Amino acid sequence: MAETVLILTPMKDASRHLDTYFAGLETLTYPHDRLSLGVLEGDSRDDTYARVERRLPALDFQHGLLVKKDFGFQIPPGVPRWTEALQPTRRAVLARARNHLLFRALEDQDWVLWLDADVIEFPPDIIERLIAVGGKIVHPHCVTEPGGRTFDLNAWRDAGRSTLHDLRGQGPTRLDAVGGTMLLVRADCHRDGLIFPPFFYGARNRWIRDPHPLGRGILGEIETEGLGMMAKDMRIECWGLPDLEILHAK
Repeated sequence: MAETVLILTPMKDASRHLDTYFAGLETLTYPHDRLSLGVLEGDSRDDTYARVERRLPALDFQHGLLVKKDFGFQIPPGVPRWTEALQPTRRAVLARARNHLLFRALEDQDWVLWLDADVIEFPPDIIERLIAVGGKIVHPHCVTEPGGRTFDLNAWRDAGRSTLHDLRGQGPTRLDAVGGTMLLVRADCHRDGLIFPPFFYGARNRWIRDPHPLGRGILGEIETEGLGMMAKDMRIECWGLPDLEILHAK
């Protein structure tokens, strides 16, 4: 019997992506009776929560859970979300959202698949292919067009100098940090304490970026990159798949 997989997605102002998101879930070839879905919606200014609430009952998965949790964080109008000054607070809120969702939704599943709502296309057998790698943490290559450059730059090695774009053709390759657009994690890793740090973690870890791109004096990594550092400290390897692409909305 196939192992069970819990798909987890934190959402904010994701209404425009929901048709594509749920259509993608329906295309998965992994046995749907072995899949569960957990969604956390927080701080949206649109109707994300109501639309997910309507869609969940029609999904033919084993379980579905919708969690409401606001964190009180909004990016000021007209300010790009990648603005450097916002990143520590923004990434801390993302980490908290992931952790809240994980602790609410995880039951006895074997795997957790983190999936962002704005991932618009992936192979239908993506779960089978990620599990087949044999690693406890596995990251496909997120791009915005086939064969294009890496979108999820949070997945890297060599102190951030090498992303999945630089590693094409190498097959499964070790990563130091990971992103969260799509990330497969053995559920027992989370049960053993692996989380998304909402603070800069790993000041003494030799894999961190120093100097940090967010400014001198910052030591450690936060959110998904922080999870990568924590995995290193737990002696868990992260694996990237440079040639297994998923598409992110432009």
